[in-house]
Amino acid sequence: MSPKANTTQVVICWHMHQPYYKEQISGKYQLPWTYLHAIKDYIDMAAIIEELPQARAVVNFCPTLLEQIEDYRRQVCLYFNAHQPLTDPLLAQLVSFTMPATLDEKKQLIQCCLRANEKRLINSYPAYAGLAAMGKQALKSETQLDYLNEQYYFDLITWYHLAWLGETVKRQNPIAHLLINQGKDFSLQNRLQLLELIGEIFSNIIPKYRSLAESNQIELSVTPYSHPIIPLMLDIESAHEAMPGATLPKQQYPGGLQRAEWQLNYAKEVFQRFFGFEPKGCWPSEGAVSKDTIRLIEKCGYSWTATGGNVLFNSLDAGEQRQNGDCIHRPYKLKDSELYCYFRDDNLSDLIGFTYADWNADDAVNNFIHHLSNISSACKDHKNRVISVILDGENCWEYYSHNGYHFLNTLYSEIAKHSELHLTTFSDTIANNTEAKELKTLVAGSWVHGTFSTWIGEPSKNQAWNLLIEAKLCYDKVIENGSLPEHIKERANIQLAICEGSDWSWWFGDYNAEESVVLFDTLYRTHLKTLYQILGQAVPQNLNERISYGSDNPATSGAMRRANED
Repeated sequence: MSPKANTTQVVICWHMHQPYYKEQISGKYQLPWTYLHAIKDYIDMAAIIEELPQARAVVNFCPTLLEQIEDYRRQVCLYFNAHQPLTDPLLAQLVSFTMPATLDEKKQLIQCCLRANEKRLINSYPAYAGLAAMGKQALKSETQLDYLNEQYYFDLITWYHLAWLGETVKRQNPIAHLLINQGKDFSLQNRLQLLELIGEIFSNIIPKYRSLAESNQIELSVTPYSHPIIPLMLDIESAHEAMPGATLPKQQYPGGLQRAEWQLNYAKEVFQRFFGFEPKGCWPSEGAVSKDTIRLIEKCGYSWTATGGNVLFNSLDAGEQRQNGDCIHRPYKLKDSELYCYFRDDNLSDLIGFTYADWNADDAVNNFIHHLSNISSACKDHKNRVISVILDGENCWEYYSHNGYHFLNTLYSEIAKHSELHLTTFSDTIANNTEAKELKTLVAGSWVHGTFSTWIGEPSKNQAWNLLIEAKLCYDKVIENGSLPEHIKERANIQLAICEGSDWSWWFGDYNAEESVVLFDTLYRTHLKTLYQILGQAVPQNLNERISYGSDNPATSGAMRRANED
């Protein structure tokens, strides 16, 4: 749909992504966040757009997330059709015949079922809130823990999953409505009904997004296969462009260009397998770009990419910024490149991500529209204006009332009917002959502060890179030897990609809580160990040592001490 004359094009892009939580040797999922966000956020985001014919959005998927959603779908089907056990411990516990027997198992289950937003998910349901309060008390005393009977745990885990259901599911599905109204004394049959509902959600997610793309309500784009930081794979020194004094690993990532190109090409292959067509756009992991990254994305056949606004501001000199106060609200092309590059309006995106959660939905949308209108008015003398709003499509909604249902409905509706605004997609802005301005250079960076500081430059993050580099050198040696059968070689290739993901080093640092750091530290080292095992090589001893301790004890990590000494 072409924009009306003299309107400002607005693109809202949701990035869907979760780390690879499945441990390849055992087949078990170590954390449940993929399936929990699937039954809450991924299904809601599609269903809300489906309800509004005037809505338009870009939805970006990380391929490893698509694979995990499909794996959960397959698991639930096999559970019902072939009696195969579920490999996600928490999901399996939902339909267990018995509840935990030991004190440690009871504590662990209660702790898991308390991992939900207290205000929006727990306290919204008095029955769940009462169970949660009992659980908190029981965690303080083993005596009180013994008083909790088996039905308590059945009810607690049922409510945990009911609370995590998407708002559209709760509104539309009779089983969800029935169980929420029942409130307690959930039987095995009740819990099997809930699992069946969860399986239906898994089965519907990807087809819903495909259907919305085919009807041109959304544009689907993709991230490199396992969510790696491509610029650092290509050149670790690129971090110095925005962080001149940062201490970096001394060695480049071996074969980084080949691996980065594989990540981009394999992403298209996986995407096409699920959606039936090739994506035109690539949201690089964490919006991480560099000049070499832009050229590689273009080489791999994409027509647009996007990143954070601070990357643009770092790339423009002071004179250009003064002359172009609206510079972020238009597409660019790097010199000697035809790839369209869009820059996120960080302020607008963060309003949705961090500010509006506690606002009344109408007030929040009115405020947002006011900002859009001001930008449109300020830019009215400039053609080719595009306001890019880009943020995570899952993490903020549990802080919103009703999972953001009222906010998103109102947001899409109000932008769509606004006389000065045209709600669209990135590919449609290109199809509408929106001209891109030439960008003379590009300072490497991401959508987080315009730097790579979240993934490199601190001792624990550098240690994570060093461990990956060591594993890649081992991988190269074994592959060059030619002794691995093809099917093992492919397993090793995918496992290496999982280890290349950006999420592991994101968690390392004293700004994250120790509990979370320990979980991701352990999972990262487990993935690296698995790679060595697939390669048939001895697992290095240093993979048994923690990399980071998080906020509770950041200075005592052996890995951090070693990195400082180096």
